[in-house]
Amino acid sequence: MKIAITGGTGFLGKELTRLFHTNGHIVYILTRSPKESTPNTKYVQWLTEGAAPERQLEGIDAIVNLAGSSINDGRWSEQQKREIYNSRMEATEEVLRIIGKLIHKPQTLINASAIGIYPASETATYTETSSETGTDFLARTVVDWEKLADHAKVHGVRVAYGRFGILLGKNAGALPLMALPYKLFVGGTVGSGQQWVSWVHVTDAARAIQFALQTKELEGAFNVTAPQPQRMKEFGKEIGHALHRPHLIPVPGIALKLALGDKSRLVLTGQRALPTVLEQHGFKFNFPDLPSALADIYK
Repeated sequence: MKIAITGGTGFLGKELTRLFHTNGHIVYILTRSPKESTPNTKYVQWLTEGAAPERQLEGIDAIVNLAGSSINDGRWSEQQKREIYNSRMEATEEVLRIIGKLIHKPQTLINASAIGIYPASETATYTETSSETGTDFLARTVVDWEKLADHAKVHGVRVAYGRFGILLGKNAGALPLMALPYKLFVGGTVGSGQQWVSWVHVTDAARAIQFALQTKELEGAFNVTAPQPQRMKEFGKEIGHALHRPHLIPVPGIALKLALGDKSRLVLTGQRALPTVLEQHGFKFNFPDLPSALADIYK
């Protein structure tokens, strides 16, 4: 297959590119700063003045849209919130424009999304059939993101959006920051410890995207989370166990709110989201439980 990826130079994008190469696919990476292309990786300029990526993308089979400003960088100012929101809308609008320009439309658009669309809860369990949506900044962003991506359907393109949980990997994503206190021997329960952490190993996240591309019956939302979410207290204990460090020193929620402001919701609240659609279609996780995921990451 010929597959275009936006956000292909990011944490998940790099893992996905490696997976696609392993399976013999040709990858077109849409980027503002193209590098020299290789036989199986084509770099395509986009979102810059004069760029016309559609000229190089005729004949692609699918698009994976992962582009958007990171939610993990720094304290959220109002300006950064606008960047988080606008970067996702701008990239998705450009993807739709490209699809509209192509003579031969791609079969599938896999658009990134997030389980942050669901309301934070310590008691609820969410699947893709859950109709509840949150009212905070991230939830509103995700709702608008999915609605915009759905516009590709007017071109006859199958649209699926992966609602990602917390991606786990050794050198990127949320885990290095979460593991740092344990490496310094000051790890402990964050906030109440009862908030849910719906996580997924980055390898399984990439495999889930490839699975969605190959499964033509899969449309709409699919949760990209491991089938065994953990409460924050147990999640922290597992990190400590994997690193052979104690789980002793609690981090009060008020301290995180003062340090991170609205961004503190990322760690002080959570959702218990299950990958029902993936499992119903036969997807098997390589790392279904946290101990096996952390053992692989820190092997």
